[in-house]
Amino acid sequence: MSHQHTNYAAEMRKRGYRVTPQRQLILDAICEAGGHTTPEEIYNRVQAKSSAINRATVYRTLDFLCQMRLVVAAHVGGGSMVYELAGERPHHHLICRVCGQTASIGHDMVEKWFAQVEQATAFAVDMDHLVLFGLCEQCRPSDSHHVQPTPPR
Repeated sequence: MSHQHTNYAAEMRKRGYRVTPQRQLILDAICEAGGHTTPEEIYNRVQAKSSAINRATVYRTLDFLCQMRLVVAAHVGGGSMVYELAGERPHHHLICRVCGQTASIGHDMVEKWFAQVEQATAFAVDMDHLVLFGLCEQCRPSDSHHVQPTPPR
């Protein structure tokens, strides 16, 4: 199955890996989500099609697909992990710590910062799915741009 604009099965074969029925079902389950999805949601979608696939297989396959960079994972707070198909261009997210609102930002907003990190530290950032936590406009105190110093103790 071709997902979005990328044929993930062809990409796996090109890299020398087999496209097993389990891998295909898990890719399909992620694609059906249309965005971020939890391992439990993926497992439930897969189970609806094949009860022979257990949770361990789902987790191992998610790890494999992330290593292949066909799927990206993000910690979204509270110990939760979500997955989605890797796009043609990386994208990143802003998550409000108060209301949980999520906004996507383009890679161009962090690309220069990644380059600065590499130049300053010789560390090549290869993150395709960065999550930044903070406060959205609605949850931010109106005077948050004026940071008050913490009083001495």
